Amino acid sequence: MNKKKNLETIAIHAGMEHGGDNASIVPPLESSTIYEHSVQGSREGDLKYTRMQNPNRRQLESVLAQLENGEAAAAFSSGVAAITSVLQSLGRGSEVLLPEDVYHGTRVLIHEFADSWGLDAKFIDQTDPEIIQDAITDRTRLIMVETPSNPQMRITSIKETVRIAHANDVLVAVDNTWPTPYNMKPLEMGADLVIQSTTKYLGGHSDILGGAVIARKEAGIFSRIRDIQTKQGAVPSPRDCWLLCRSIRSFPYRMRGHNENAVKVASFLDDHIKIEKVYFPGLKAHPGHNIAKEEMSGFGGMISFLIRGGKEEALKAVAGTKLVRRATSLGGIESTWEHRRSSEGEGSPTPENLIRMSVGLEHPDDIIDDLKQALDQ
Repeated sequence: MNKKKNLETIAIHAGMEHGGDNASIVPPLESSTIYEHSVQGSREGDLKYTRMQNPNRRQLESVLAQLENGEAAAAFSSGVAAITSVLQSLGRGSEVLLPEDVYHGTRVLIHEFADSWGLDAKFIDQTDPEIIQDAITDRTRLIMVETPSNPQMRITSIKETVRIAHANDVLVAVDNTWPTPYNMKPLEMGADLVIQSTTKYLGGHSDILGGAVIARKEAGIFSRIRDIQTKQGAVPSPRDCWLLCRSIRSFPYRMRGHNENAVKVASFLDDHIKIEKVYFPGLKAHPGHNIAKEEMSGFGGMISFLIRGGKEEALKAVAGTKLVRRATSLGGIESTWEHRRSSEGEGSPTPENLIRMSVGLEHPDDIIDDLKQALDQ
């Protein structure tokens, strides 16, 4: 019996088999959009057209499935495209339950497109299992979970959500972008699908756009997601797949640094007189700390916090750093932060004085020194 490999080994070696004897150690970038047919014609399993499949995408999907311990993965051109494929796969007349504090891009998809997809949605407090149970109806097909949520870092128990959902014949999809498979394994806790914005920690260098859906079982809803991927065509380029595979090889070690730095930065912010509240599940005072400690092996690199005052005080602080850059998105090796309400725009429920920070891989003392001088201005 083969022993299950550790994440660091999977990240480096998964999907690397190609070309037979004397093959290159790193699979080549294959940019061709078309492939020659056999003399017997096009056959099942053959490469045909790069929208349908490509060697680099095959490698990426193999790596992603193994990282999340799933049976199959579908790579997309963005995280939003991945979320869209899950929502569209549910079918007309279906209902989906989402967290109140959800990624702004997901909220926009629901508000602008759910009606045309024939999809009903409820935004609920998923930190309370009783609320989840009471919200389920005979039309509920999916519960979409973010834990920690974006941007207020609310914690939902995946195990409890799965228990409730499966007892009611409802699927569970978990957006694992913030925790990453380094810190959390939703499929091992019974979730049916994992969604990733591979742009973030898996890419890790703020230079690749991508997304993915990973399934615990290849049969069932995933077959519809694969159909949407190939027929609607929101697929990553071969180069983006190749770059992501390159970046994933160092991902576990980068994630370890993000985890360690974020704990130190969160502790600094929690003690600062100008900070009203810190949202970080690694702090013992966080209301979801015990659940996060049980279901996560690390607390990730994201921190949100409320600065005393309002919008102007938040904007002033964000403008005052010299090392930490003002930018949206997250998961790069460089530290960034933003006034989140400004990024989300009209209709955002995010507090005006909330700052969201992606803690990078600089030395933690340098990050903290930069935050201190910005906050003390």
